[in-house]
Amino acid sequence: MVDSKDDRKWAIAAVEAMFERYRLLAAQRPTYHVDFDREVMENLKIVDAGMDGSVVYDLHISPNFSNLNDVMHGGAAGVIFDMATTTALCPIARPGYWEFMGGVTRTLNISYLRAVPINTNVRISSKVVSAGKQMAMIQGTMTSLDGQTIYCTAEHHKVNAPVQDRHRVARLKWDDEFDRRWKK
Repeated sequence: MVDSKDDRKWAIAAVEAMFERYRLLAAQRPTYHVDFDREVMENLKIVDAGMDGSVVYDLHISPNFSNLNDVMHGGAAGVIFDMATTTALCPIARPGYWEFMGGVTRTLNISYLRAVPINTNVRISSKVVSAGKQMAMIQGTMTSLDGQTIYCTAEHHKVNAPVQDRHRVARLKWDDEFDRRWKK
């Protein structure tokens, strides 16, 4: 990521806005409804983001992500990568182009290289490799915080989908910034 300070600030704000909108929409759900991705969205901590469609997070792999072997469940890696790679589209979003929630998953391929012990802190790096009008491909890597151990990698293909009307109604302060930037 080689962005100016203002570009980096914009990219991080774009990603943070997606989390804010997610929380706003999740809070409107009935109390008995717990979304499958909630644990991930509540615990991803943004480290950096770039205008090139890159984002880096830290995440604590809590017991909620475990299997009976006391390591991260493969399905947990799936939802972690789904959300962490999707958010890499936020800095490149434009009106009508990869807006909120970045479309839908076409394929999500994960290569598991090493087991992630429970109560480990990991770093997740995501980078948009290609984004066209209808399809995007994002790569992700989950490593130890020092980068010395690669736990797993992902290749995430997305299909762009229109933002749902009920999601557009949930406006944030960020939406005014977004509109000003792209309606110049």
